[in-house]
Amino acid sequence: MPAFNFLSIFSGGEFTITKDFRVNEEIRAKEVRVIDTDGTQLGIMSARDALRLAEERQQDLVEIAPAAKPPVCKLMDYGKYKYEQSKREKEAKKKQKIINIKELKLRPNIEDHDFEVKAKNAIRFLKDGDKVKATIIFRGREIVHTQLGQQLLKRLAENVKDYSTIERQPKLEGKNMVMILAPKQDN
Repeated sequence: MPAFNFLSIFSGGEFTITKDFRVNEEIRAKEVRVIDTDGTQLGIMSARDALRLAEERQQDLVEIAPAAKPPVCKLMDYGKYKYEQSKREKEAKKKQKIINIKELKLRPNIEDHDFEVKAKNAIRFLKDGDKVKATIIFRGREIVHTQLGQQLLKRLAENVKDYSTIERQPKLEGKNMVMILAPKQDN
């Protein structure tokens, strides 16, 4: 049995078809509701008659709503439709912005210069549109002084406040304290 998708979307007077579906001889229903290429309904007819009509017009008969009673089929150039659909998907992928999460690892007793280097890296990541996950790693007895880690993360947030917003406040997770910074929208 061929694979087909039950999803069809009706918008603005025409059906938008997604993924795989039954075409021409693959349609199993005895009766189908037929829609012309311009979106007008041709009525309910037998699948054999609908297929004959599609062949006369040199089009394909495509089942776009198999769950309907009777199933809805549309006359169209299936190859052209699939080509245009793939072009639209490629265009949509181009416009997508992938947001990565970059991680900065800090220690509670970090030196000032090292902290400045980490802050500059965070600013660079945020300018590139990436989120920053600042992690403070506590080892041994350092876990007793979590307030030092919290102060350090607040200081980092203060240094990069022109480029970021705090998405997640500092929170202790096991032996690590984590804060997430997101880039500001106006950058």
